[in-house]
Amino acid sequence: MLRVGSVVLGVSDVPRTAAFWTEALGYVPREEMADDRVVLVPAEGTGVQLSFDLSETPLQEHPRIHLGLYAGDAADQAAEIERLVSLGAQRVDRGLYPDDADFVVPADLEGNRFCVIDTVHH
Repeated sequence: MLRVGSVVLGVSDVPRTAAFWTEALGYVPREEMADDRVVLVPAEGTGVQLSFDLSETPLQEHPRIHLGLYAGDAADQAAEIERLVSLGAQRVDRGLYPDDADFVVPADLEGNRFCVIDTVHH
């Protein structure tokens, strides 16, 4: 049976992206970081790895794949969004998303969008 082991994203600045996601998720590099690739793993146990590879492909404003991060309730979600913004994440205009959505969409330092989901309503 297959299972997801790693989510791989192309980025233009591997060290900068790794630093953001290390702080955002509490992940650590699996091995010494290279300028063109790094694999991050959960510091506390097992879980899905994040791999960032150097890419010259242009950023998609509305990517077909993204990370979905689970928060607790709406208060946890709001606190996590504020924490991520303090790390450099950008708020994304909600114009494309329903007003009553259980998710909020920020973007990381590279502009890669991801969701922070209120799991009480999920």
